[in-house]
Formats: sequence, structure tokens, C-alpha cells
Amino acid sequence: MDWQQTVSLGIVGVTAAILLRSKLRPRKFSLQRDTHCGCSSANSSAPQSSMVFRARRGERPQIIVKMK
Repeated sequence: MDWQQTVSLGIVGVTAAILLRSKLRPRKFSLQRDTHCGCSSANSSAPQSSMVFRARRGERPQIIVKMK
């Protein structure tokens, strides 16, 4: 085995180990990813609002913001 093959196999092995480690390691908690919302629901004193997205073929897209 040539030294270049050894180095390239080493690089492939290290890369595979890093990818496997990232797949097997538990992810950190992310509020936006885990709750599907970028805002916190703990603050109930703030006014709540919602956004509605509408898009149909051939029509103009609409974004409606409802303040409660």
C-alpha cells in the first residue's frame, strides 16, 4: 500500500467517524425546531398574534396578520 493510499484512507475514515458521531449524538434543544415556533409561549402578558398564509394557483398570495 502506497503512502498516498494510506493518507486518503485515513481521511475517509476520519470523515466517516465524524459523520457517524454527529448522527448518533443527541441534538441540543432548539425552541424554533422543537416547538415549530420562533417565539416563547411562556410570556402570556404580551399580545398574541397569528399569521395566515394563503396562496392559490393563478391568484395573488396573501399574508394576513391577526392581532388578538
